Amino acid sequence: MIRFEHVTKTYAGGSVKAVDDLNLEIDGGKVFGFLGPNGAGKTTTIKMMTGILNPDEGNILLEDVDLLKNPIEAKRKFGFVPDSFEMFERLTGMDYLNFLADMYQVGNRERKEHIEKYLEKYDLKDAIQQPIRSFSHGMKQKLQIIGSLIHQPSIWVLDEPMVGLDPASMRELKNEMREYCDQGKTVFFSTHVLDVAERLCDEVGIIRRGKLIAQGDPEKLMKQDQASTLEDLFLNLTENEEA
Repeated sequence: MIRFEHVTKTYAGGSVKAVDDLNLEIDGGKVFGFLGPNGAGKTTTIKMMTGILNPDEGNILLEDVDLLKNPIEAKRKFGFVPDSFEMFERLTGMDYLNFLADMYQVGNRERKEHIEKYLEKYDLKDAIQQPIRSFSHGMKQKLQIIGSLIHQPSIWVLDEPMVGLDPASMRELKNEMREYCDQGKTVFFSTHVLDVAERLCDEVGIIRRGKLIAQGDPEKLMKQDQASTLEDLFLNLTENEEA
């Protein structure tokens, strides 16, 4: 479960509201797609949710743990795939995964099983002993995905995770996200790939200029708006907001 309570974040000395009084609750067992135009507040929201930024106002709860009051406990609840590579590129891929496993105190047997499973799944087995700096964009993205799941968190947060993935890995990731939710866990991801969001998400939220302007089941939202696709709904709502 993820809950935002009246969360606001401003920049430029308070003159620009990147996120404006966000109230949002996402239950476990759901794939939630967070959508919005560039600069709408998606990444700022994710950075607050993962403790990279603090909100100016409001509370964020992860599995009922207050992120501001209990940051260490809250951060153990999620795995995070950022939209940029934040790795020590002189490490090998295996060193990186073991570093994360040590940080989350994952036992040797559990980490071995996890690493072997996901290296096979994402076709990184042959490259994992190589330095990360030699990896392609897509390989680095796969490594971040594997690392984010090393401690089997109850919340999985991904910021534009499809970027750079080949079709086979993209399909594997979508399957993984669905399987994760089938275990009662929560997936929160941002994306510009609206046809993927339409097929994959149990629920979506659309943010524009820092404000949440729509939230719910994609099919129900499309029906209410008389939109034939999620892309049509998104454009109708964001263009209306801009007008």
